[in-house]
Amino acid sequence: MSLFRVFGISGSALQAQSVRLNTTASNLANADSVSSSVNAVYRARQPVFETLDDGSSDAVAGVGVAGIVESTTPLGREYRPGHPLADKDGFVWTPNVNPVEEMANMISASRAYQTNVEVAETSKQMLLRTLTLGD
Repeated sequence: MSLFRVFGISGSALQAQSVRLNTTASNLANADSVSSSVNAVYRARQPVFETLDDGSSDAVAGVGVAGIVESTTPLGREYRPGHPLADKDGFVWTPNVNPVEEMANMISASRAYQTNVEVAETSKQMLLRTLTLGD
């Protein structure tokens, strides 16, 4: 594998982890939102990663985001009769976002992002050292 391919692989991983961080941020931002109907309530979302193959060999060419799926965890329903969005029975719908899981997901995505930055930086240093071998 060419050392130059490392940049494409780590770059694709950086992009995928960025999508993961953005999705997690969206989930956390909507964790306390409420809705008057089950159809309008926010549902937690998670990116689905896929392996990218360049087709030329058995080597992996990177990681991509196949899509973003909504969680199937049950939604919450709380009795808040004084809330402006409460239905005729006094209930509001709450999202299925678990802030503790989302924080763990954010830490994991952040560390994976940081690791891929270090991979790209190390590869750059190796290439620069290779260029100075002939001096």
